[in-house]
Amino acid sequence: MFSVTVRDHMMVAHSFRGEVFGPAQRLHGATYVVDATFRGETLDSDNIVVDIGRAAEELHAVVGELSYRNLDDEADFAGINTSTEALAKVVADRLAERVQSGALGEGARNLGSIAVTLHESHIAWASYERPL
Repeated sequence: MFSVTVRDHMMVAHSFRGEVFGPAQRLHGATYVVDATFRGETLDSDNIVVDIGRAAEELHAVVGELSYRNLDDEADFAGINTSTEALAKVVADRLAERVQSGALGEGARNLGSIAVTLHESHIAWASYERPL
């Protein structure tokens, strides 16, 4: 299995519902380092998994849609806790839509999965992986 990972970051505000979240139930900010890993069994005719530049551009566009927003005010997140795990899934699903639309080029047809990891800090992160 081949893989290529690109990295970006995003800053959001949000709050949680539920006792398990303690003081994080109040509005607070979060900064995430975001890694997107594109995996494929084979390389394309250029001998790459995916164009790294295009992958980075698409990740930047996806996190740009979320950055500097209060997620509590976004219709897409109404009624859900925007946990790190849930946000990793949102980023992965939005990237998958871009892959399937052809935004990452012809070579991306060989991709088998995408994994997104959101790093909350140097000691805590969450990931979501999905097939393409």
